[in-house]
Amino acid sequence: MSGPGAGPDRGYVLHSYPYRETSLLLQVWTERHGRFAAVAKGARRPRSAARGVLIPFQPLSLAWFGRGEVKTLKNAEPAGPALPLAGASLLSAFYLNELLLKLIHRDDPHERLWVAYDEAIGQLRDRSRRATGVPGLLAAEPGVGESRAIEPVLRRFELAMLRELGFAAELGRDAETGAAIDAERAYWYVVERGPVPAAGGGERADAVRLSGLTLVHLERGLFDDARTAGEAKNLMRMLIHHCLAGQELSTRAMVRDLRSLEDAA
Repeated sequence: MSGPGAGPDRGYVLHSYPYRETSLLLQVWTERHGRFAAVAKGARRPRSAARGVLIPFQPLSLAWFGRGEVKTLKNAEPAGPALPLAGASLLSAFYLNELLLKLIHRDDPHERLWVAYDEAIGQLRDRSRRATGVPGLLAAEPGVGESRAIEPVLRRFELAMLRELGFAAELGRDAETGAAIDAERAYWYVVERGPVPAAGGGERADAVRLSGLTLVHLERGLFDDARTAGEAKNLMRMLIHHCLAGQELSTRAMVRDLRSLEDAA
């Protein structure tokens, strides 16, 4: 990040923490500057104009200054409507934020991933608006219930993120031979390697079993097929777990807790 001042840049607040008496410490995700920390001075004051703006999932135009690890926010203005998220869409959006906070390095721009995030939040907002008043709070990343409509949004973002991180880059070719994936065959997708033909049954700790058709669909960005949706979820979970290197996602734990409560009711 060059110079004492930067922006304007399009961005989102991923997370915020109270800071001193009247300020906020933000984790910000921007299109051209990546993720970084910024202090919003006075943002917690009752009459602060920033109070209702510096919230997750609100598209923003941001400007800031400072050369250290923590910048000082200079200006934040809405860059789009603040339409609410609720239920499954809200929990799913927090899942995306948590992925970015845990897996994207500070001050490392990922413009294509930022666009993928912006599109995913817009799609979740549309889903939330359509589902207003419909039960389904648990339909988030390790989704249950009516998550089928939301899962393609999550899978597209996960795949975009993994590609930015250097994983899941090759879906269309056999990692052993370089041959095109055969839609009629079964494959193991091996961590840090890619798809290899599956022979026989059994399980592998370093791989998930997929149909060739699922790999073809993933390569083409198609998630509507029920089998593809299920297998893609297993693949993304394995690769993300590998990237997290032992870290647990709070949103996944929350879904497990909510599911337990629902089962006990």
